[in-house]
Amino acid sequence: MSKYLTLLLVCFFALGLSAQITPTKITHPDQKKEVNPDGPVMEFESTKVDYGTIEQHGEPLRVVKFTNTGKEPLIIKNCKGSCGCTVPQWPKEPIMPGESGEIEIRYATNRLGKINKTVKVTTNEGSDPHVLKVVGNILKAEEEESVPKAEPSMLGGSGGK
Repeated sequence: MSKYLTLLLVCFFALGLSAQITPTKITHPDQKKEVNPDGPVMEFESTKVDYGTIEQHGEPLRVVKFTNTGKEPLIIKNCKGSCGCTVPQWPKEPIMPGESGEIEIRYATNRLGKINKTVKVTTNEGSDPHVLKVVGNILKAEEEESVPKAEPSMLGGSGGK
């Protein structure tokens, strides 16, 4: 019985060692990726998408411009927001060397508070995606005054004449 228990413990230990998580390389948005100089090279005007301070339900769309400074066509394979509130749209056709393109980023401006999201852009340059940082702050929209409210009169009426 003790042989089986020992064997069982050794198996669990071996499985535990093989299930260790391997470290993932995280690329900071401002870091340059290592790319093939003879291949496509995606260069952004800015990797920061700043909404600034806007009112709730404000303009949800921002545009990020980039240029293919490489020697081969650039293909954007995928763009993915860090959550469903950040939705990118990108050109599906190849961007030729020397040409520019745009990625549209739509943020759900019905939310309130600080914006701190990312958009990962995967291309045919290499294995590491570009990371766009989406930042800003959304404040509650001021309510518009419609019909003035009736003030109560001293005699207890509704204030109407």
